[in-house]
Amino acid sequence: MAMGLPNRRGRRAPMADINITPMVDVMLVLLIIFMVTAPLLVTGVPIDLPDSKAKALQSDDVPIQVSIDSGGQVFIDQQKVPGANLAAKLAALRGARRDEARVYVRADRALDYGRVMQLVGEVSAAGFRKVALVSDQRAATASESPAETSATNQP
Repeated sequence: MAMGLPNRRGRRAPMADINITPMVDVMLVLLIIFMVTAPLLVTGVPIDLPDSKAKALQSDDVPIQVSIDSGGQVFIDQQKVPGANLAAKLAALRGARRDEARVYVRADRALDYGRVMQLVGEVSAAGFRKVALVSDQRAATASESPAETSATNQP
C-alpha cells in the first residue's frame, strides 16, 4: 500500500507504481517506423531481372553484387563504377578478400546477351571463380501452372 499515504512519522512513502502506458505507446510508434523504413533499406539498383525457375543459392557469406542497368551503367554493391575503372575496382576487391568470394551479376533483361557476357568476363578476369547470374524467381513461380510444376520436379 505505498500509494503516497502518510506513514507513522508523518512523511509520505515513495510511490512504487510505474505507469507503462507511455512506454508502450513509444514502443509501438518505433515499431511502426521500423516497419515502414526497413523495406526502403534493402532496395538496391533498380533492375528488371529476367525470370527463372532455378532455386536460390544458400550461403552464409555476403557476396559482391555487380549490377548493370538498362542504360549500361555498372554498379558494384550499389556504387556506380565507370567502365574504365571496373577492372581496377574488381581487382582491388579481389585483393582485399582472402577467401573465395562469390560475385552475383545482376543484369537488366533489356540488355544484349553479349554485354552481359562481357561483364561476366571482366569479373572472371579479375580473379573471381564463383560467379552467379541473378534472376527473378518470384515472377516465374507465380506464372507457373500446377502441371508445369509437376513436370519440372520429375528427373
